[in-house]
Amino acid sequence: MLPSKRSAGSDGAQSKRPKLGDNGASNGTRNGVPPAIDEDLHSRQLAVYGRETMRRLFASDVLVSGLNGLGAEIAKNLALAGVRSVTVHDVKDVDMWDLSANFFLSDQDIGNNRALACVSKLQELNNAVLVSALTQELTKEHLSKFQAVVFTDISLDKAYEFDDYCHSHHPPIAFIKAQVSGLFGSVFCDFGPEFTVLDVDGEDPHTGIIASISNDSPAMVSCVDDERLEFQDGDLVVFSEVQGMEELNDGKPRKVKNARPFSFTIEEDTGSYGVYSKGGIVTQVKEPKVLRFKSLRDAMKDPGDFLLSDFSKFERSPVIHLAFQALDSFRKEHGRYPTAGCEQDAQSFLKFVADINEASIDSKQEKIDDKLLRHFASGSRAVLNPMAAMFGGIVGQEVVKACSGKFHPLYQFFYFDSVESLPTYQLDPQDLKPSNSRYDAQISVFGSKLQKKLQDANIFIVGSGALGCEFLKNLALMGVSCSSKSKLTITDDDVIEKSNLSRQFLFRDWNIGQAKSTVAAAAARAINPSLQIGALQNRACPDTESVFHDTFWDGLDVVINALDNVNARMYMDMRCLYFQKPLLESGTLGAKCNTQMVIPHLTENYGASRDPPEKQAHRYCGGLRGQ
Repeated sequence: MLPSKRSAGSDGAQSKRPKLGDNGASNGTRNGVPPAIDEDLHSRQLAVYGRETMRRLFASDVLVSGLNGLGAEIAKNLALAGVRSVTVHDVKDVDMWDLSANFFLSDQDIGNNRALACVSKLQELNNAVLVSALTQELTKEHLSKFQAVVFTDISLDKAYEFDDYCHSHHPPIAFIKAQVSGLFGSVFCDFGPEFTVLDVDGEDPHTGIIASISNDSPAMVSCVDDERLEFQDGDLVVFSEVQGMEELNDGKPRKVKNARPFSFTIEEDTGSYGVYSKGGIVTQVKEPKVLRFKSLRDAMKDPGDFLLSDFSKFERSPVIHLAFQALDSFRKEHGRYPTAGCEQDAQSFLKFVADINEASIDSKQEKIDDKLLRHFASGSRAVLNPMAAMFGGIVGQEVVKACSGKFHPLYQFFYFDSVESLPTYQLDPQDLKPSNSRYDAQISVFGSKLQKKLQDANIFIVGSGALGCEFLKNLALMGVSCSSKSKLTITDDDVIEKSNLSRQFLFRDWNIGQAKSTVAAAAARAINPSLQIGALQNRACPDTESVFHDTFWDGLDVVINALDNVNARMYMDMRCLYFQKPLLESGTLGAKCNTQMVIPHLTENYGASRDPPEKQAHRYCGGLRGQ
């Protein structure tokens, strides 16, 4: 797949950019010809997204403005996903703080433009994606060339201006504003006045096996009780293979009401229908969903409900909503971020929050958490790698949704914090001061004492696939295992294949056939030359306990799994349990993921509980049964 050659600075008339569904770029065609999909490279994505979604994605042009650590993560994810083009924009130059989170940058890039410094390494990720840089001040006319635009470092005034333009553009341009400030992050999405979600969840239609149907109004439908139904009120369903009450086999969609684990009702009078005798399958009908997004200007005044990821922090999102506005006001007045640990700056920041809250007539908060806001102000300048990695994944996925109509988008504000990550001891303002180190951003949040602990840590990573590559990148940027007394050991017995390249970002096409762990270790050391890393090609199993012996285990501080099968996870869990080592466990499945922390004497171990078996319905004897 070869990209069309378009300069980021060339003119682009609005009328030439087709709407989703028109015969043009957005429906996955180029000059009327569907783009070729490299099935070896994108086999995993094809399984998750489907061919039509991939075609739409391959025909999309995206702008990423602000190449801090968050912008780098977003651009990286989009290049790997395979959009048609990624234009990276920045007018700022690289400074030492950028090295804390932007893995494309090195000491040699300091003083150079951030976008230009990232282009060549970004292009290496996928030669089928056209990558270009824009270093001049953005205008609204620049935005007309893109299906989606992402901003990670922009003032609210400028964001209002650009979003107003994108919102009213014909067709609308998807606008995403994302920001990471210390241990706090935000995302705002505006995909236009009317955006159609073609597939809300990407799942196969839910089904149920019918046990009985009443002759009533409304009619009660009961299903066999060996599997819980996954229907929700408002879902549309169709009936088939019903015996006795054949009137329902007409293929007409009917709306689910009063959804229960094993039953639901339909608003239909079945009193005159035949009496149900046996059999029948009920199947969900998936329909497109239309979302009406508010502009940023309107949503900021009336944000509505916030998307939550942690219900124990239910009351925080409105406060963080105020905090990001106050940070913009602080920067506008002072021309800088609040200084870490500075009481005067904290007081000034709190005053901005109070003033904005007082002016918020419809969404005024009666209770403000000053301690939370002080944490926000103190670390607000820092773009921390773990936060950038998390939000980079979220925003990258939102761009995919905007360009393809696949999956329900974030609607519209999402806020997240991880203040529980802070040390339990009181941080000394002197311990937060920068020292002209690549870890200055991280030190400004956690302090130099914790930074030293990270640098002295001995880590064992098992697996260097998609998760392993991400973990290595994160640890290198954080300075983990970067002192002479520490070591990071990674092991993987696999070699690099072409299908790995679309998600295992430390590998390039010239690495195909080479050992994953060796290549990944070299790439991580290129990100941070101080990383003390050793690569092995041994599988972690009973046969290699002479390699991973008692002395090796005794010297470890943390174990990180990056595995792709349950048996290996169970073995590593057993070893960590025996040696009393913390285990960080995670996994991915399509667009889903999970993570589990196993801490000795505090949490249950991985093998202490089992997930229920995957629901895999298959036909037998004219019906469906979960397996």
